[in-house]
Amino acid sequence: MNIGEAAKQTGISAKMIRYYEDTGLIQPVHRSDSGYRQYTEKDLHALRFIRRSRDLGFSVAQIQELLALWNDKGRASADVKQITRQHIEELQHKIEQLQAMVDTLQHLNRHCSGDQRPDCPILEDLGQARHCPG
Repeated sequence: MNIGEAAKQTGISAKMIRYYEDTGLIQPVHRSDSGYRQYTEKDLHALRFIRRSRDLGFSVAQIQELLALWNDKGRASADVKQITRQHIEELQHKIEQLQAMVDTLQHLNRHCSGDQRPDCPILEDLGQARHCPG
């Protein structure tokens, strides 16, 4: 199957599939005599693995580690769990940062009269160029 069909079946754009191949995330696939990439069901399975991993927010480096473990039948599940645990901690930190931003914006929004007057605590705060919370 060609790259367009692989893209359709995996939900990954052809451009990203090429990128994953160029960066070594997936192995180069077989090419036809005319130079077109030819994907097998095994290739599609790996691409779906990548897609699901990306949907869960794993970085390309983490996905590379997970793919290596997925392909290693002698792997220790503890290694997989450690990568996931680290990712959960990173996500929790991002959630805390986002919540701090929401809290700050809600505070500023509550203190803005939103009328025709030019004074605006939101713009005043942005103009102070303080470090964002989190």
